[in-house]
Amino acid sequence: MKNIFLEEREIRKPTMVHALISLLGLVAVMVVGIVIMGADPHIPMFLGVIIASIVTMTLGYKWSDIEGMMIDGIAKAMQSVLILAIVGMMIGAWLLSGTIPTMIYYGLKLLSPKIFLVATVLICSITSLATGTSWGTMGTMGLALIGIGSGLGMPIGPTAGAVISGAYFGDKLSPLSDTTNLAPAMAGTDVFTHVKYMLKSTLLAYAIAMVFFGVYGFVHVSGGTVDSSQAEIIMNGLQDAFNINPLLLLPPAIVILAIALKIPAIPGITMGFIAAAIMAPIFQSGVSVSDILDVALNGFVCETDVESINDLLSSGGLLSMAFSILMVLIAMMYGGIMEGSRQLEVIINALLKVVKGPAALIGATELTAFFANAIMAEQYISILIPGRMFAPAYREKGIHPKSLSNALESAGTVTSCLIPWNTCGVFIATTLKITTSVYAPWAVFNYTMPLVCFILAFFGVTATEMTPEEQAKADAGELV
Repeated sequence: MKNIFLEEREIRKPTMVHALISLLGLVAVMVVGIVIMGADPHIPMFLGVIIASIVTMTLGYKWSDIEGMMIDGIAKAMQSVLILAIVGMMIGAWLLSGTIPTMIYYGLKLLSPKIFLVATVLICSITSLATGTSWGTMGTMGLALIGIGSGLGMPIGPTAGAVISGAYFGDKLSPLSDTTNLAPAMAGTDVFTHVKYMLKSTLLAYAIAMVFFGVYGFVHVSGGTVDSSQAEIIMNGLQDAFNINPLLLLPPAIVILAIALKIPAIPGITMGFIAAAIMAPIFQSGVSVSDILDVALNGFVCETDVESINDLLSSGGLLSMAFSILMVLIAMMYGGIMEGSRQLEVIINALLKVVKGPAALIGATELTAFFANAIMAEQYISILIPGRMFAPAYREKGIHPKSLSNALESAGTVTSCLIPWNTCGVFIATTLKITTSVYAPWAVFNYTMPLVCFILAFFGVTATEMTPEEQAKADAGELV
């Protein structure tokens, strides 16, 4: 009896039927598992991995080939996994040391309710630009701002929307961001050309978001719906539970400075963790080394007389990120199979046959990136696979690679958080403790950005033709 897992067979090119079985099979199990049964996304995603593996074996691949595809996929997400793990430990240390409580306390003292949402967008934008990570921004500064918003009586949906809008604006434009570097690498241009080209469309979407949050914040406060007494309750509760000191703002300042000095994100975030770990026993009475190790692993449990503070500040720890980390690993298993077996290439090639004109190409790229976020549940895949698949089409039509990299970021990077089972959506739900359905309508920048990019493509702003010299360099495989 032949062993189908080991036998040598002729490898065949996948057809549209093969690709659709893998793709629609994943969609089916995700819909049934998540939407109908209310399950977490991990097991439905793994069932999708099984379906894609079976289809790939029918193409003649041995199990060792498929396993290699999964491992290659996971390897591409390892930086994401490491950042998740370190951010979890850092949040625990920042809570134990009083860093996040201090940010919340001073934020409540300094921020006016009428400008709070605009200030939230700006604070998260600056932090994300400096650090290059939307996840790190949301898990630290965003967590503090959620607490400040609660104290000012702001609904959690608009507050989270402002946090997410600012965090993804900075992530999209920061040269330190992994997605900002990945997109031009896939498209065939350099990161500085990419960032400069993104400015017009990104700033327009950002301005729309700022106007929205400014108007909403003013109307909300003018309508008399803000209960400022909650701010006093939270501030008093924080003072009773923590030693509030401006020096405790040093850990986030160290992270921002480290990354601004072009120290890589992982050691930069680690420095923030170490700084908080050193300061915890200095500023908070009774904190020992074993307490620091415990919160780094298990997270911080807040015990005050104010229930809202306990709910907000009981968070962090390496284990709290296990949900997100496992989702990343399983999602990349599926993405690795689909890319390695060339099943996605078949789908993209069929799509390109019906695409006419530069604007349509931009729209097709954005739609593909969005559906990659929805189907394969991982932000990196939404940039990596459409980028590789669409690059030849852009060269063939004479459209500059920076137009492709901009489209990838305008849809792939920013819409990932709008998908509940995407790793970004899972991270936000885990870290900020808010469901996607609550924050998504308020993530104005995130759903405005792809629309702005597509509309501007008709005016040549986000769809630029190459010069003959640039075309020659692109055909030669050089960066344009």
